[in-house]
Amino acid sequence: MAHLQLQKVGKSYGAVEVIPGIDFEINSGEFLVLVGPSGSGKSTLLKMIAGLEETTSGKILVDGEDITHLDPSARDLAMVFQSYALYPHMTVKDNMSFALRMRGEDPAEIDRRVKEAVIMLDLGGLENRKPGQLSGGQRQRVAMGRCVVRNPKLFLFDEPLSNLDAKLRAQTRIEIRRLHERLNATSIFVTHDQVEAMTMADRIALLKDGKLQQIGSPQDLYLRPRNTFVATFIGTPEMNLLPGQVDITDRGFRLGGADGMHLQASQERQSRLAAAMKPGGPVKVGIRPEHFEIGPAETAGALEIKVNVTEWLGHEIFIFGQSSFGPIGVRVPEGMAAAPAAGDVLRVRPVADRWHVFDARSGDSLLAG
Repeated sequence: MAHLQLQKVGKSYGAVEVIPGIDFEINSGEFLVLVGPSGSGKSTLLKMIAGLEETTSGKILVDGEDITHLDPSARDLAMVFQSYALYPHMTVKDNMSFALRMRGEDPAEIDRRVKEAVIMLDLGGLENRKPGQLSGGQRQRVAMGRCVVRNPKLFLFDEPLSNLDAKLRAQTRIEIRRLHERLNATSIFVTHDQVEAMTMADRIALLKDGKLQQIGSPQDLYLRPRNTFVATFIGTPEMNLLPGQVDITDRGFRLGGADGMHLQASQERQSRLAAAMKPGGPVKVGIRPEHFEIGPAETAGALEIKVNVTEWLGHEIFIFGQSSFGPIGVRVPEGMAAAPAAGDVLRVRPVADRWHVFDARSGDSLLAG
């Protein structure tokens, strides 16, 4: 296990600054996921930690030791790549033991470690096969086994599931997480898939344009997003953002004037929002699809939605339609007599305290902190 600290770590290519400077820590034994869209800097950051990219500024510390300019071979870490990076002419056993043999480790110790990794990764019976004789999922497990036998301080994963089909991705997610729990290792996992981030991470670091948007547990980012980017990137379907002006009423808050949608709030939330809002300032109210109540036609202060599309996913149903605030998505609650069809009109109201308010200009949450 290792404690990793990034201190104002930045990266530039000539005059182009891709990462302006990032600060955060990864605790010993933690599984941290770096997530963000393409071009956000997540893989570049991982490669700087690995020593495969030179750091332009800042420091990288492992257990208090500055490794910023150390050769990759001296950093005591192992990396799993998207492309597997296996030697095609070597067997599974030889691929997994290669690094240990190059270091001159005792053959008996090499054999013991490889056998342990084979059992751990369910590769029994495949030891003498070559990569071309394996499935994609098996190749990725061999790549992980090659890292496991080295027993490094840090495990780095650079989008290792991207080449797998949907079923294998789900299965391998579980295998990687189980491997992490068994080894109690410090792991950093890069992905652009927020589902992978949500299901695997102890903590998530969300990047955009080389800047850290928010770091915290999956629950923190989902339930308490700090800005509209976090709110819409995390969660499927994404959070609805309804533009307008929020007025304070004797019943709480209202979006969209006298005939607008009522927003129920606790006293504590009313106080915080009243203190944070600028009178008359434009905002965006964020509501996740599952945080609506569908009410009867006469529901006061509700929002009317004309249904365009119904998506049946087996375990849940989503409807997507048009409201006075623009397009909107709502999850239909279990037990509803019949799923809404295209052309139907629903009246919905946000669940009390399960809505968010963001400044329309900066995108920052008015309820964060």
